[in-house]
Amino acid sequence: MTRPSARVRKAVLPVAGLGTRVLPAAKVTPKNMLNVFDRPILSHIVAEARDAGIEHIIFVVGRGQTSIEDYFDHGYELEAILKAKGKDDILASVVADLPRPGEMSFVRQMAPLGLGHAVFCARDLIGDEPFAVMLPDMLMMADTPALGQAIAAHEQTGGNIIVVEPAPEGETHKYGIVALEGQDGRLNRMTGMVEKPPLGTEPSNLFISGRYVLTPDIFPLLADQQTGAGGEIQLTDAMARLMKVQDFHALEYEGATYDCGDPVGLLRANVAYALTHAKLGKAARQAITDLL
Repeated sequence: MTRPSARVRKAVLPVAGLGTRVLPAAKVTPKNMLNVFDRPILSHIVAEARDAGIEHIIFVVGRGQTSIEDYFDHGYELEAILKAKGKDDILASVVADLPRPGEMSFVRQMAPLGLGHAVFCARDLIGDEPFAVMLPDMLMMADTPALGQAIAAHEQTGGNIIVVEPAPEGETHKYGIVALEGQDGRLNRMTGMVEKPPLGTEPSNLFISGRYVLTPDIFPLLADQQTGAGGEIQLTDAMARLMKVQDFHALEYEGATYDCGDPVGLLRANVAYALTHAKLGKAARQAITDLL
């Protein structure tokens, strides 16, 4: 049974990961605070959430990540200095990411027990309404925000929406892969999913790429979810259980994804966002050309 469609107002951002793939860069700087061109990864993610109409952003943080909360707060001394020196353009960019009152909440995940556990930590702030999950190390560049595309699909079908895209050839074993009832266009009903299937056993080449719209019925399942791949509580496993009683649709979104949890993916993101920057894109292109 699928709940009636309701407006998606809240998004969960699980940011408590250790960033092992980008060490030593993430040793003292949370991986999601690493720069993509002129601002941290999380700045781009928050911009996508806001553009998609999200009103309340819930960060699930871990130990040693106070810089995330500090970034989305006033730096009074810095702002005063910039104002006194007349650097109004820089000041405007510094305060652009500041939240409206009540727009952001921070929840502590006290142990790295997996994505499913991280989402479960936000249950009391979500309440009884559909919500989004945004994996913040996946930057998704699109004319219409990837999350906005997912929310529009949710409004069309109700139920749960999983954003997917084709996996690189030979790499389906690295991702959560979906199975479809049929494939007609970009939005299709799902029949299953599997986390990191062995090569040759994958049900499709479409992987779960970092944006979800879920109903709150996922929380009771996460509460008793057993550990899965990697000895962690996998969101994929709980979604597979929920799929037995609720509709899931896979949305092959229109855009480009950059995995910023990988050094080369982070490099690609920096180049892509630099080249499309409204003010600095031309200079960035010249700088890149000069290095070739």
